[in-house]
Amino acid sequence: MIFTENKNTFRWIMIVISFVMVSFILWETYQFFQDFKNDERSKMEIWSLAQIDLINSEPNSNTDLALVILNSNIATPIIEVNTNGIVENFFNVDENKIQDSTYVQRLIEKFEKENPPIPLRLDGSLHTTIYYGDSPLINKIKYYPLALLLIIFLFGAVIYLFYKSTKNATENKLWSGMAKETAHQIGTPLSSLIGWTEILKSEQVNPDYIIEIEKDVDRLQTITERFSKIGSATILEPLDIIKETIDSYDYLKTRSSKLIDFEIIIPKGDIIVNLNKQLYSWTIENLVKNAIDAMKGRGKLTVEISQLENNIKVNVTDTGTGIHKKQFKRIFEPGFTTKKRGWGLGLSLTKRIIEDFHNGKIKVLQSEIDKGTTIQIALTRA
Repeated sequence: MIFTENKNTFRWIMIVISFVMVSFILWETYQFFQDFKNDERSKMEIWSLAQIDLINSEPNSNTDLALVILNSNIATPIIEVNTNGIVENFFNVDENKIQDSTYVQRLIEKFEKENPPIPLRLDGSLHTTIYYGDSPLINKIKYYPLALLLIIFLFGAVIYLFYKSTKNATENKLWSGMAKETAHQIGTPLSSLIGWTEILKSEQVNPDYIIEIEKDVDRLQTITERFSKIGSATILEPLDIIKETIDSYDYLKTRSSKLIDFEIIIPKGDIIVNLNKQLYSWTIENLVKNAIDAMKGRGKLTVEISQLENNIKVNVTDTGTGIHKKQFKRIFEPGFTTKKRGWGLGLSLTKRIIEDFHNGKIKVLQSEIDKGTTIQIALTRA
């Protein structure tokens, strides 16, 4: 109970703790790197003293210690340059390239950036200068913080994706449950309406009235079927997309404002596409209703079906307010809406029906502010 009430507070506490821990690890890594660099600097200074001792040694004198120190360096790259800029000695450097003056100069510049050079003095005068670079071990440690950050980032991404997928799955179950419950609730009064329609027929009511009532009853049955299919396996069957589009189009046309000029452009013949009848009609109705809302009940609405080989395109065009280009993809996101009223679910549901259930594509083909919008559905012929 306490956790639920203070969920955001706990979340921020965990974020702050994680940030502090990561910062501490990175700081300790940086300190370790600096200590290692300082230790290597000390070793190189001892190495340079051994070099001076070897140069100053008398013939037949004991130079074993100096040689041991000099030979102990098996990793750190070194270039020793005299006062004339000529390479005197080199260690742990590619000997095949050491004759290339350009290569040597670039290497010296690189070493200078990594570590300050060490001057070797004999009798107070500069004898040679030692340039040394970072050892392979230091180079590995250098990139350790980046590797650590990458691991932390990937770990965080995995947790986020897991959390998001779990949340989406929970929301999908909730919406599916609500949709099925809605279908169940509509079913009871719908059965009564069907019964009352039969009674009206026996009472010799004007048949035209009964026909219109039956159309709306059929409409309610279709809506019930749509909601009952959410969350269930979608069954597709070969249907004529022209007929299915006209059926949905005509139903809305007869129930919309007379100030809207409806037009439908279709090719001759049948176009068979694998469709789910209820869900496809829901898609067309959502697009037509959005177009009507965009025109505020006045304008021209065109539905056009075209075919190029096996590619079927259904375009819904209005003369409404239009959409900004930066919103072309956002309008299909759940919850996004430009209306004062509405939950912004229509187009996201439409996208899911077309892309997830019918393996098609839906997009804003074109739109201009105050001129209108065309939304296109792309499907494949059966």
